[in-house]
Amino acid sequence: MSTRLHLGAAPWRSASLSNARELSDQAVFVERLGYESFWLPESHFTGAGRDGAIPDPLMLLASVASRTERIRLGTTSFLLPLRHPLQAAEQVAVLDRLSSGRVILGVGRGYRADLFSAFGVSRKDKRQIFEAVLETMKQAWAGEPVTDEEEDAPPVVLSPLPIQKPHPPIWVAAFGPKALRQSGTLALPYLASPIEPFETLRENYARQREAAEEADQDLPPEVPMMRTVFVSDDKARLESVRAQAEVQARRLARGRPSTLRTGGEVELDDWALIGSSEQVAEMIQRYRDELGMTHIVATRLGIGDLETAELESSLEQLAALADEL
Repeated sequence: MSTRLHLGAAPWRSASLSNARELSDQAVFVERLGYESFWLPESHFTGAGRDGAIPDPLMLLASVASRTERIRLGTTSFLLPLRHPLQAAEQVAVLDRLSSGRVILGVGRGYRADLFSAFGVSRKDKRQIFEAVLETMKQAWAGEPVTDEEEDAPPVVLSPLPIQKPHPPIWVAAFGPKALRQSGTLALPYLASPIEPFETLRENYARQREAAEEADQDLPPEVPMMRTVFVSDDKARLESVRAQAEVQARRLARGRPSTLRTGGEVELDDWALIGSSEQVAEMIQRYRDELGMTHIVATRLGIGDLETAELESSLEQLAALADEL
């Protein structure tokens, strides 16, 4: 495959999500290694006294923008059904301006019942709401007048507009057949979850292609995936990390939404890239050859207590691998 592999990274020190400097330090680190994107998810209501929630990823990415120069700033799941379309369009446009046009907007619908209840959103209508919000945002980004016909309100025009034209790239985090078909109908790249097994991904891309063909749409060339990655040439350490990851995999499987559950056991190598430099290179090549992967976003999901130095060494080795692939 001649297309160059694009590298992205998610934060590997979760405590830094409440500390702008520590979070930005991580983005600066991977930018120096040649990574092309830095990603944050969106999450809500993890419980009192816990720092794991990321209710406003755009605000955190604004702090990252001030410390970086080239790396693109991505959201893995900016939840559109929870937002007013004009306010969301404004926020994204402001971040695109602040970062000199570096935003990649990964959008999602959400799946937790308590989340929709908390925000007063109909869960059964989330796909329709998602599509309507996205359409209004795109209209606003184009500088077109936007009118709320139900309220009989005068039209408004968005200001400022994003730097990227017609708008920042939009990727879709999709779970389940209906969401995958929607991403195909909309002709948007599907950002694969880090917990979906290899064969499930193959089926997902087939569903997306089928929906795009039925809608007479051409899918874009980007095939981005989030994957758990750990590269090390220390055999004893790898055995320990793989054992940790297998335990975590069983926990993740039990906690998955129903749309992500499989009928049987999932092998570690079906969703994680954990191995020596040579082994991980082979795994990446399989994803590229068989699924057409163009972008990989490295996460640490499913692997527990690792020292910062180990995780950063892994990211360095992954960068070196990408140069050779």
